[in-house]
Amino acid sequence: MAADAASSSPPAAITCRAAVAWGPGQPLVMEEVEVAPPGPMEIRVKVVSTSVCRSDVTAWQSKAQPDLFPRIFGHEASGVVESVGEGVTEFQVGDHVLTVFIGECKSCKHCLSRKSNMCQKLGLERKGVMHSDQKTRFSVKGKPVYHYCAVSSFSEYTVVHSGCAVKVGPTVPMDRVCLLSCGVSAGLGAAWNVADVSEGSSVVIFGLGTVGLSVAQGAKLRGASKIIGVDINPDKQEKGKSFGITDFINPNELSEPVQQVIKRMTDGGADYSFECVGDTGVVSTALQSCSDGWGVTVTLGVPKAKPEVSAHYAFLLSGRALKGSLFGGWRPKSDLPSLVDKYTDKEIQVDGLVTHDIPFSDINRALELMLENKCLRCVIHMSQ
Repeated sequence: MAADAASSSPPAAITCRAAVAWGPGQPLVMEEVEVAPPGPMEIRVKVVSTSVCRSDVTAWQSKAQPDLFPRIFGHEASGVVESVGEGVTEFQVGDHVLTVFIGECKSCKHCLSRKSNMCQKLGLERKGVMHSDQKTRFSVKGKPVYHYCAVSSFSEYTVVHSGCAVKVGPTVPMDRVCLLSCGVSAGLGAAWNVADVSEGSSVVIFGLGTVGLSVAQGAKLRGASKIIGVDINPDKQEKGKSFGITDFINPNELSEPVQQVIKRMTDGGADYSFECVGDTGVVSTALQSCSDGWGVTVTLGVPKAKPEVSAHYAFLLSGRALKGSLFGGWRPKSDLPSLVDKYTDKEIQVDGLVTHDIPFSDINRALELMLENKCLRCVIHMSQ
């Protein structure tokens, strides 16, 4: 197990436990991995809690990038800074942080525009390596192990770019605030930043997982009058009520297309519709479910197959808009601290989305629960 970092000497490589995926869909194997020291502008983090996001499961099962194995997944996490690399001034050893899967350099065109969170230097990393030098920081017996989203929190220690971490207060519950590093923030931001839901409006949400319920919460806080939840799991109806869902539809119980039912319920179509399933076919359904003239459809899900979206041009010609949302439009360093404050001030719900607390040694159970649709968020406790 890793020793505490010496305060005077430069950080050295350490060894720790990590749940390694050796192939697509294969059970994670608890391995002793070597974690390199943080490079320039990087920090090494002792992971305290990490939750399993649907995108972790999708990427783990995907055979689209077979060369990116072995790999350590996980990106929704909280931890403590163990050591810092050259040039890092923002963080100190002992700081509590959230990891984020997209960074904010604050100097590129997108960061300076304040119109986008698509940082050109620290954007979504898809090659399984670090942004800075395109290399990995993990190895098992000398064999490189790839990263996921430049975070890889299914490891007791990980290395992230300092632009991909956000400092939080030492009293914030680490095993709950970790959800703000992806799912909850993505949903709230889609409602507030991307769609800009208005008071008295009608909203329909396809998929009532963590992201969809967070969209509902955001719409409720904006004063939406009708919030329709669409899900094939009947158990989501009761859970949805506590997050603002006013009406529930199970498409499997309908004898007609769900968009027709929604149009009747909303006098011609919802003002806003959100696709939170990860299915491009549902994107088209969501677009058909919103109103002519001003209806806005926001897609948040990561598709498991068929990434192309198909829609008749008439839906757009009639004034409907289709928008994409990554991390709810939040700029991590600029915006995430305010969300953490809202959580600590009890202005937003997070704790109710955690359905299971699971020790790190039993992480495969968390993946099984997600595959069986028997959980919202499983929080992995790394010390157990």
